[in-house]
Amino acid sequence: MNKTKRRQIKYLLAFSVLITLYIQESGAMEFNADMLDLEDKQNIDLSRFSQTGYVMPGQYQLALRVNEQDISHETTIPFYSRKAGDKTVSEICISPKLRDRIGLTEKALNNTGLWHQGQCVDFSPLKGVKLSAEMSESQLNMTIPQLYLEYSDPFWSPPSLWDNGISGLLLDYNLSANATKPTDDAQSQNAWLNGTLGANSGAWRLRADYQGNYYHTTGGKGQKESSLDLSRVYLYRALPSWRSNLILGESSFNSALFSGWSYTGLGVESDERRLPSKLRGYAPQINGIADTNARVTVTQQGRVLYETTVPPGPFSIQDISSAVRGTLDVKITEQDGKVKTFQVNAAYVPYLTRPGQFRYKFVSRRSRYNFHKMEGPLFGAGEISYGISNRWSLYGGGVAAGNYNAMALGAGLDLMQFGTLSADVTQSVSKFSDNQRTQKGKSWRLSYSKRFDDVNTDVNFAGYRFSERDYMTMQQYLDARYRDLWGGRSKEMYTISLNKSFPEQQMSLGLSYNYQTYWDQGNITYYSARADKYFSAFGLDNLSLGISTVRSRYANTGKMNDEILVNLNVPLTQGSMSYNGAYSGGRFSHSTGYYGRAGDNNHYSLTAGMNHGGGEHARAQISGYYSHLGDIAQTSANMSMVQGRYISMGLSASGGATVTAKGAALHSGGFNGGTRLMVDTSGVANVPIDSGRVTTNRWGVGVVTDVSSYYRNTTMVDVNKLSENMEARNAVVESILTDGAIGYRKFEVLKGIRLFAVLRLEDNSMPPFGASVRNVAGRELGIVSDDGIAWVSGAQPNETLQIDWNNQQCTAKLPNHIDPVSQLVLPCQRKGMAQEPQTGKEQDQGQLETANLQMTRP
Repeated sequence: MNKTKRRQIKYLLAFSVLITLYIQESGAMEFNADMLDLEDKQNIDLSRFSQTGYVMPGQYQLALRVNEQDISHETTIPFYSRKAGDKTVSEICISPKLRDRIGLTEKALNNTGLWHQGQCVDFSPLKGVKLSAEMSESQLNMTIPQLYLEYSDPFWSPPSLWDNGISGLLLDYNLSANATKPTDDAQSQNAWLNGTLGANSGAWRLRADYQGNYYHTTGGKGQKESSLDLSRVYLYRALPSWRSNLILGESSFNSALFSGWSYTGLGVESDERRLPSKLRGYAPQINGIADTNARVTVTQQGRVLYETTVPPGPFSIQDISSAVRGTLDVKITEQDGKVKTFQVNAAYVPYLTRPGQFRYKFVSRRSRYNFHKMEGPLFGAGEISYGISNRWSLYGGGVAAGNYNAMALGAGLDLMQFGTLSADVTQSVSKFSDNQRTQKGKSWRLSYSKRFDDVNTDVNFAGYRFSERDYMTMQQYLDARYRDLWGGRSKEMYTISLNKSFPEQQMSLGLSYNYQTYWDQGNITYYSARADKYFSAFGLDNLSLGISTVRSRYANTGKMNDEILVNLNVPLTQGSMSYNGAYSGGRFSHSTGYYGRAGDNNHYSLTAGMNHGGGEHARAQISGYYSHLGDIAQTSANMSMVQGRYISMGLSASGGATVTAKGAALHSGGFNGGTRLMVDTSGVANVPIDSGRVTTNRWGVGVVTDVSSYYRNTTMVDVNKLSENMEARNAVVESILTDGAIGYRKFEVLKGIRLFAVLRLEDNSMPPFGASVRNVAGRELGIVSDDGIAWVSGAQPNETLQIDWNNQQCTAKLPNHIDPVSQLVLPCQRKGMAQEPQTGKEQDQGQLETANLQMTRP
């Protein structure tokens, strides 16, 4: 065995013994260097291994994790020397500010002490608390017995752990445009834009919602219209101790008791998202049928809440915020210009509150219209609900606005096996002028809900409401007094839905009925039925057959319309085939389509068919849809053509920009200035996050937008898609962000070459065995072994390395070109600038043996 081979084995055995000793559970130990078969036993620094997790005194950028859950992103954590009996140890310093984010109970918090002039928290009175640092992952781990922590569940944590994020600016947008050329009419172009501008500072969020449109027709009577407006500007923040939001500026009073209206002023509203998930309410679901590639717009009080483009067929929108309350207006705009509208009630069904809890909302100041103009007297309005017991809840509210006043009172009852029921009555008093009588009216409401678990059935009698002729809502009063608009007085409203599933038969049924009558205009009727069946045939599994029927009478047309849709879906390996048959307005249509994927982030569909009937010629029709989820935007394109009628093409894009002191990035997703998480991959570009849905930009920054407020969110590097020259030291982070926050988390990602380096001091000695090799950012890249040899990972050309031992330090500079195959001898200077590195060929013969060690890469 040659001398070089013996040296390799000696090095590996020594390092193995060292690691075995290092992982012992004892808190501290003394090493006997004689047991290590090293030539220079005096030049060994085992101080960092003499106690478990030893870190030399100094300041380090570390992220805190408590019981395997992220608490903070990287922050400065000092390590101070501290006496422990007759020994001096290096101890972690947790500041009182950082301690307050851990989520300790009040009793545990009061039991902690302080040391180092009150800068550090002493956790020793809390038995079982352990701290350890993983310097290679820039991570500080803390283990705390559950007894000392506030209540939490896998998806929720107490307010002390909520993160307000970092300061920054944001811009979200949603842009869509289409051009339509009717066969016998002028071409038209339309564009719609909406989104949010915002700024965050601490817990405060400033938001400005904007919306605009452009309309242009060509020909002899060409028209052109455009507008761009700020629909509202407001400031808000979370009030954690109250589990509510404070809102200042322009907003809407969206009540579960009263019909809403817009106002400028101040509001305080409880938010169930701050409660554990099992204690929260529900979010509304919007279902409908699109005849073409249609644009679906959801608004409230004229403000766009949600907008998307859907392909032909049934659609379901389920990601409306659970904070939305009141009546939502839904508009379906087809590519041929046909418009359908209906409303969805987003109130609680029924209005029940858990025992001992309050739900409330209070607003004050003045009403507004046309975005920013204020009108009417000063007003105050509010509602409150309280859970008396497991079965009973009381709720009520009032509006006081000069010549308009209203009061409501109701109760909710849990009927146990018979379901849940709530009932309330509202009285309004409206006075317009001295020569008109005062109008007084009442409105009664009844709600019922029942889940029949034994037969897998949900029944919602989600409302019956009857309003007297003289009953007026606040918005109706304002319209009548200031704009002489007296129409739209509601009389009766029925909302009933039933859903039934048959698990053994793989079937489901759904029925819904909505009926609205008015004192002074036509009725609105909408009822639908749907049946779905999953089955296997022709060697294929999970085929689905659905039949939907809808009968509707909309207020804007006054005509009864019947629609029937039959769809068959056949899943394939890379996509699916479908058949759609429809009847609407006296005409039949049939189409066959293919839906496919091109990679993870590209989807497309192609359909072709014909329509006939209704006394018109049969017409062929084709349509296509393509969507792409990119790093900086989500884009889609669609096309539709009906023979002899029209051809239409459309484009859409949505995304945003987020700018902070930590970095900036364009990104897809993001809407209404919602919560988002900025991820930092230590300056490394093209790092895939969350299965590649987000990829960091050239500065190593990306933004994840599908983040839920007050939920525990897990974000991870997709290590399976990392380049070979990348390494993620910590691949998973967690965050619990308040509403509208710009969170920030940093991944320790190294990108560079792995190599062996031989370190030499000025006197041709070497840094001791066990010395730490770091880059200028403080990340540990390796540990010095025997003869000054260090295995370094993540090395960058022309980078300066810092080697630390026994409170001493030297620096070594890497060359501009690094050959990972050969070894480098790196002069390490205790003071001044580092010398240029030398290759083995540039050393004298006495150093060449060390420089050219033929050690295999691990």
